[in-house]
Amino acid sequence: MIALPLNPAAFDAAIIDLDGTMVDTLGDFAQALGRMLDDLALPGIERTHIERMVGKGSEHLIKSVLHHVLAQAGQAPAAINTEAIYPQAWARYQHHYLDINGQYAQVYPGVPEGLQALRSAGLRLACLTNKPTAFALPLLRAKGLDSFFDQVFGGDAFERKKPDPLPLVKTCAALGSAPARTLMVGDSSNDAQAARAAGCPVVLVTYGYNHGQPATDVDADGWVGSLALLA
Repeated sequence: MIALPLNPAAFDAAIIDLDGTMVDTLGDFAQALGRMLDDLALPGIERTHIERMVGKGSEHLIKSVLHHVLAQAGQAPAAINTEAIYPQAWARYQHHYLDINGQYAQVYPGVPEGLQALRSAGLRLACLTNKPTAFALPLLRAKGLDSFFDQVFGGDAFERKKPDPLPLVKTCAALGSAPARTLMVGDSSNDAQAARAAGCPVVLVTYGYNHGQPATDVDADGWVGSLALLA
C-alpha cells in the first residue's frame, strides 16, 4: 500500500487518467451518443448504462451502446447489425462529440489543487486516456488543465489501449521515468490492470466510472476521494 499523502522522494512522475479521474464527462458522452442515436433513428440509452460502458475507448463505447439499443429494440442478431452500422455511428458520434466537447462536463473537486501539488513536489505529469487525442486535448484546454502536463496521450497514440500495459510503458519512456517510480492515478480496473502489468504503483479515485463496481474492490495500492489528497 502507498501511504498518503505521497512521499515525493519515492516518485519521479505520475500518469493521470482523464474521464472519471479528472473530469466528469458522463454528460458529454450522453449528449453525443444521444444525438448519434437520433441520427441513426435508433432508441435512446440511459446514462446509467453509459456509465458502465465508459473506460475502454470510444470504439468500444459506441459498439457497446449500439449492441445494447439494438438488442433492446429486438433487432437480432444485434452483433451483426452493430458491425454493419458502426462506421456511420462513429462518424456521427465524432461529429457531435467534437461539437459539444466539455460543455456538459465538470472538473472534479480538488483536481487542479492535486495536480499543482504533484508539480510542486517535482513530479513530471502525463495525461494518459483511452479517449481519442482529438477529444482529449481540447477538453483539457477547455477545463484549464492542459498546462499541468508534460505529455498528453490519447487512446490512438499507441498500438493498444489500457488495460494493456503498453501505453503506460511508452508514457513512462516519454517522461523519462522508470515504471517503478511512476505513479498511475485512475478510476477503474483498466488503469489498475495496466499499471500492475507495467510495473507502476497505482492509486484509484473512488468517484469515477469503474464499470458500475466500487473502485475499492479493485487491486490497487491506495484509494482517494480527491486528487488534492495525493500530495
